[in-house]
Amino acid sequence: MNQYPARQEDDERNLATEIEDVIDHAVEEALDSARAENAEMAYRRDRLLAALTLLGGAGLFLGTPFALRSGAEFFLPVTAALVVAIALVPLLEWLERRRVPSALAAFACMSLFLGAANIAVALIVVPASDWFARLPERAGQMRANLSPLIELYASFERFIDDLVHTFARKPTAAATVAVQTPNSLLEIVASSAPYAAIQMFFGILVVFFFLSGWTRMRRRIIQSRSSFSNAMMTARVIQEMVDSTSAYLGTITIINMSLGALVAVALWAIGMETPMMWGGIVALLNYIPYLGPIAAALLLAAGGLMTYPDVWVGLAPAAIFVAIHLIEANVLTPTLVGRRLTINPLLILIALSYWGWVWGTTGALLAVPLLIILKTILDAAGKPDIAGFLFEEGTLTNGHHDEVIAAMEAEREARRSSPQ
Repeated sequence: MNQYPARQEDDERNLATEIEDVIDHAVEEALDSARAENAEMAYRRDRLLAALTLLGGAGLFLGTPFALRSGAEFFLPVTAALVVAIALVPLLEWLERRRVPSALAAFACMSLFLGAANIAVALIVVPASDWFARLPERAGQMRANLSPLIELYASFERFIDDLVHTFARKPTAAATVAVQTPNSLLEIVASSAPYAAIQMFFGILVVFFFLSGWTRMRRRIIQSRSSFSNAMMTARVIQEMVDSTSAYLGTITIINMSLGALVAVALWAIGMETPMMWGGIVALLNYIPYLGPIAAALLLAAGGLMTYPDVWVGLAPAAIFVAIHLIEANVLTPTLVGRRLTINPLLILIALSYWGWVWGTTGALLAVPLLIILKTILDAAGKPDIAGFLFEEGTLTNGHHDEVIAAMEAEREARRSSPQ
């Protein structure tokens, strides 16, 4: 009599358990579906944000050089001043550690830099002005040395002209070339000189105020971070940027000065006029990788052909420089600079062409320091996954749809296989 109610209670409990399992399974399926939908929506949102970021970055990248070129009167002295100031920061910090006030330390750094720059300019500009003044009489010597090449070129030009006259159907009219008088050039130089002086004075002020406020500015930037880890990362980025830039410029300056001194001594030994000027030109142009030494060799070849009556003796200064430069570029620079400051040559060429196109020779001089600063910041902040975004293998926000879905599937399988 009592077995029937007990069996009925067991059936009811089993039925209730099955109903609860069905409900739990349905709830889990609904939650998984909602999570998948949320993950899909988050993935699409990240893709949209990444697309907007990529488009904005592309527009900024394409528009920046034109803005820099049009505003070169402002951006060029500011950029050059900031690069010089960053290179002088280790000297500033060395003086401040010896209880020198920030303003006095900044003034000392500026005085040292301006003194070295004035000495370099005096060694190059004063003899160069004499060379330009005597250029008409020196040009005859160079023309006499290159007369075989000139005659060969003239013969080739006459051959081309004969072919053109033979196959041309109509005579071509002579081209008219309008030559401006030198007075207009002098007027342009005279009118642009005050602007150059103003830009130089502005750049000096930027360097001084940057150095005098460097310690306070760095402390304020680090203390403004929201967490200790962010503050440490910011401090590390600033220190790496200063160390890399100053180490590169300091090492390259020592190498270039040594190279210029060796070239000047070698040119003095063979009787080349104004060897100090040529050594200064070599040292200055060697700041421009790859292209600077080529320009220095061409200038030395031109100067030698203007000085010596024999063509082979005239090419000796350029040959001496090339031999010394090969030793410097393949032995001395890799040994002193080391692997820490090694940069991809392709990046250097792109930076040279970019900044040279934007700001000319001054931009080419600033190309490698700017590349080091940008590379240091990107290495610390992280690089966006642009290629992954384009091929749908990643996003600029470091999210990945397939990884999210795989994690959800693994979690679901783990719950199903776990004991009840």
